[in-house]
Amino acid sequence: MSAAARVEASQRPVLEMRHISKTFGSVRALHDVSLTVNAGELHALMGENGAGKSTLMKVLSGAYRPDAGGEILIDGAPVASGDPIKARAQGIAVIYQELSLAPNLTVAQNIFLGNEPRRFGIVDRDQCNRRAKEIIERLGVSFSARAAVSSLSLGERQLVEIARALSTSARIIVMDEPTTSLTSRETDRLFEVIGALKAQGIAIIYISHRMEEVYQLADRVSVLRDSGYVGTLERADLNASRLVSMMVGRDLSAFYKKDHRPPDSQRRVALSVRGMSDGGLLKNCSFDLYHGEVLALAGLVGSGRTELARLIFGADRRSAGELELDGKPIAIASPREALEAGIAYLTEDRKELGLFLDMSIADNINMGVLAKDARAGGFRDFTAAERRAAKAIADLSIRTRSAQANAGSLSGGNQQKVLLARLLETEPRIVILDEPTRGVDVGAKSEIYRLIDSLAGRGIAILMISSELPEVIGVADRVLVMRDGAIAGEVTASEGRPLRQEEIMELATGAAKEGPTR
Repeated sequence: MSAAARVEASQRPVLEMRHISKTFGSVRALHDVSLTVNAGELHALMGENGAGKSTLMKVLSGAYRPDAGGEILIDGAPVASGDPIKARAQGIAVIYQELSLAPNLTVAQNIFLGNEPRRFGIVDRDQCNRRAKEIIERLGVSFSARAAVSSLSLGERQLVEIARALSTSARIIVMDEPTTSLTSRETDRLFEVIGALKAQGIAIIYISHRMEEVYQLADRVSVLRDSGYVGTLERADLNASRLVSMMVGRDLSAFYKKDHRPPDSQRRVALSVRGMSDGGLLKNCSFDLYHGEVLALAGLVGSGRTELARLIFGADRRSAGELELDGKPIAIASPREALEAGIAYLTEDRKELGLFLDMSIADNINMGVLAKDARAGGFRDFTAAERRAAKAIADLSIRTRSAQANAGSLSGGNQQKVLLARLLETEPRIVILDEPTRGVDVGAKSEIYRLIDSLAGRGIAILMISSELPEVIGVADRVLVMRDGAIAGEVTASEGRPLRQEEIMELATGAAKEGPTR
């Protein structure tokens, strides 16, 4: 190859997707989307759930064949599409949000699963372990190639998925929401590995709803909206307002919604918590929650926020503490008793502890109010249940083709809305929301914020746990900060002086003196 040809090749994108469209019957999932990715680049792909990101990546991976007129080029040469095996041979690897590892097998066995090195037609386990060891050493990890995947943390399992991609000589790696279930330390380690992969010339397509990660990692960001391509921003042009506007078609100023009036001096206490402890982490937690208020519980991971919420809801047993509801003492020893008292709880883990993924949307919405539809003779009024589900789907703008579709088929934002719909059907007076926008796209976040504001406007008391400080600042009227299982202090807003992230972090980390901050 001549010097000029080498220079041209080095400047050519490693991946070009041109005019990609994809339809399923009458549904248009992608329309004329183009994307270019360079070697050694982290190219973030952003957009609301349903914007077409996953469909585009499935076209890239060969899971879907694009409609006529679209083409994919690797190093400038057209490649066959619609065949996952050929896509992998061309150096394309996808790491999905739901990891596809076999926990009963070793790290080495997972890395080469379906692609095992063989000798005389028999799997060569020694070579498998040796090559796996070389790959994980390349990633700088500490676990053994012979370790069972079931013994690894979620962060370590994510690295096994990356090692599997490297075992196929991947040149383009797609990472779909890779940090959703990782701790901050595991996330930092993943970012170090991503930096090393980029230095080796590997192109990374990074799908995430977390803007802080995109700011930290991305060289460029492409945005999809309503199945189409909106545009691409260079790193120097990234800012929150522009990204949000591209993703949802409206300005950042309309993102957070706080039209309800915070409680004033005549406010009524909805819930009093006194001396709540669990005999372990939680120690003597006390606070008041007012009608029509959004009270945020902030703090670092492990500070005890979820544990406190679960004690209030009766999901865990407390060793000490008392509750008052509207000024009257109340004993809550189980979630059933909490629901009967008018307290609803949205779990932080909607898939494991919230939704029935294999059941219909309608059944999920009606699950908490089945008794309302009971009729004489042991029959159920299915018509009433269907009307209730249809109204909830319309009121919360749940995007689905049918109320009978499985809840597991929905996007993260729409799954969260189904859970919220179920809670609201119980007509609660107090709502506890644990990470209500986790794993939710920016458009669905805005809709959830509007729902929270609407509930507070109706006088419902809301206790919200969130790890996203901009969310806390944008939605809450008042903030309690937890540290090491105790309430370290309170941050309140006043006229002309909004809530401040710095004050919250000072209390969360212990940099500020304990006590109310006003």
